[in-house]
Amino acid sequence: MADMSVADRKTVLAGFHGGSAKVRLTPALPATRVSLRAGADAVAGLSKTLGLKLPTKPKTSASAKGRTAFWIGPDEWFLIDEKGDALMADCATSGVVHSATDISHRNTAIIVSGPAAADTLNAACPLDLSLAAFPVGAVTRTVFGKIEIILYHAEEETFRVECWRSFAEYAFGMLAEGAEDASL
Repeated sequence: MADMSVADRKTVLAGFHGGSAKVRLTPALPATRVSLRAGADAVAGLSKTLGLKLPTKPKTSASAKGRTAFWIGPDEWFLIDEKGDALMADCATSGVVHSATDISHRNTAIIVSGPAAADTLNAACPLDLSLAAFPVGAVTRTVFGKIEIILYHAEEETFRVECWRSFAEYAFGMLAEGAEDASL
């Protein structure tokens, strides 16, 4: 019988580190991610089984018990479970019509934190990231340089940049350059 070994999955940004005196760039830990589509009539049922209230307004998010839901569009959410729990199984038991796709292996994230985090992001992102325009908890799909990202304002000086794994090194490099410029 063949020896069955379980391989540890190495993240695309394993070993990457960067930043400056005013900003830190940290690859996020692996997490479960789901792209969720559902009509307004399914929101209550999904919210109940997921253990958090799905946000229904643009640029908003909700978090509970290690899970976060980002409002992406009128019928679209991006779900993250930091503990790696079974988001797909929870969606499946909701009893409501929806579409859920596990995108855990497609995406990765970079945490940008420190007093120059917004300036670092603005090196390649055209959004106004001031607290007045993009408060803590705000989330949006936008561009960063030449790629699409989901940008989440997690804490006053902390942002989460979600991107496709194939663009992760590009995003990290652009953020590293932005961090250097933000320190000047």
